[in-house]
Amino acid sequence: MKTKKSESSGHFPDQSEAIGRDLMPKPFGLSGKIWVAVLSFVFLLGFFFYIQQLRFGLGITAMRDYSTWGIYIANFVFFVAISLVGSLISAILKLSGAKWRTPLTRISEMIAVSSIIFAALVIIVDMGRPDRFMNVILHARIQSPITWDVLVITTYLTISLLLLYLPLIPDLAFMRDRFSGIPAWQKKMYTFMALGWKGLPGQEKILRRAEQILAVLIIPVAFGIHTVTSWLFATTLRPGWDSSDFGPYFVSGAFMVGAGGVIAAMYIFRTHYSLEKYLTDKHFDYMGRLLVLLSLVYLYFNINEYFVPAYKMKGQEAEHLNALFYGRYAPLFWSVQIFGMVVPIIVLMFRRGRKPLPMFIIAIMVVVGAWFKRFLIVIPTLSHPYIPMDRVPESWQHYLPTFKEWSITAATLAGALLIVTLLTRLFPAIPMVETIEEANPEHKETEIA
Repeated sequence: MKTKKSESSGHFPDQSEAIGRDLMPKPFGLSGKIWVAVLSFVFLLGFFFYIQQLRFGLGITAMRDYSTWGIYIANFVFFVAISLVGSLISAILKLSGAKWRTPLTRISEMIAVSSIIFAALVIIVDMGRPDRFMNVILHARIQSPITWDVLVITTYLTISLLLLYLPLIPDLAFMRDRFSGIPAWQKKMYTFMALGWKGLPGQEKILRRAEQILAVLIIPVAFGIHTVTSWLFATTLRPGWDSSDFGPYFVSGAFMVGAGGVIAAMYIFRTHYSLEKYLTDKHFDYMGRLLVLLSLVYLYFNINEYFVPAYKMKGQEAEHLNALFYGRYAPLFWSVQIFGMVVPIIVLMFRRGRKPLPMFIIAIMVVVGAWFKRFLIVIPTLSHPYIPMDRVPESWQHYLPTFKEWSITAATLAGALLIVTLLTRLFPAIPMVETIEEANPEHKETEIA
């Protein structure tokens, strides 16, 4: 793949050619092909079992009359959580004037889009009769949190797609005009998606204005999506869910896992595509500081979430907390708290802990811990219903996901990773034109003038 100069995308200095070569999408090597093959296999295996679920019903899962929700819903909450990284990086940091966020914006938006797509799909997977999904819309009730959840997820997906696509337009024009040696279909795709972009001042003004409006709009929607999701739990009279702080509790946890997901992706792109010049130690240091802040906020809500009911220890709440603190869920509960939150806070307090490799390890711990945290939010509560479990099979009193259930869940995770992988194959993971402009601020000012 070679680059060539053109007039239509703006007059950039020769340095732009070097940046373009560094950041342009590259074909998959052997490791990339193996990665795509593994993800595709996991996805297809899960899809096969989902076809079985459609044929034979939710009986192939471990969900029964008491455990009406399982790892599907835990996975849904996880996807919604990690999708909030788009608003964190692309909106909050942008509006706060953090210039260092530039190399992270597209990565975060790709993660956000893929996550929210599969959050919606997981809900359909969880339905025993997906053909009745339209009833949620056709017979919507305004007082139902499910109705609001559908609305806010659709809105968030739309804004996230626009926040991914609009800043991509100048890069598409740059690749359209300067890249040679790429397949003809890819060239046509860049031309079509660039929408006739020529880098004119009027186009720049409209685009930046649209990005600014979307950055403002996505923040309340981002808070709303996880607040409404928390209402699905908090409005249900169940031990562990009957809490008034579930909204901020969910939002703070979502920002934490989102930051962890971006850090993990930063390290993979940096090492696999040799982007050390663009994803520097400074970016890892700043993201480490941000992750510490978000983790401390989430730790506060965790303490508040468990301290108040633990102080009173009444009725079903006491049974629920005993199962978490000392019972069958205790090993998982304490592992999530220690390795998914306490250890990351301690390690990231030190400068050495905010180097790329330690940050990657910590990020994986945060993301994995966040998934199992959602498992602990959903499953133990359903194991302590207000109606006694009398005259039911022993297996109904416990929930242990089946292999088919795990496979379908793994397929959704693999599908989200596959979307991010394919997007980075077609489009630059780091904004090209914006990076060039920041490397040549004097030239940009002259162009606009």
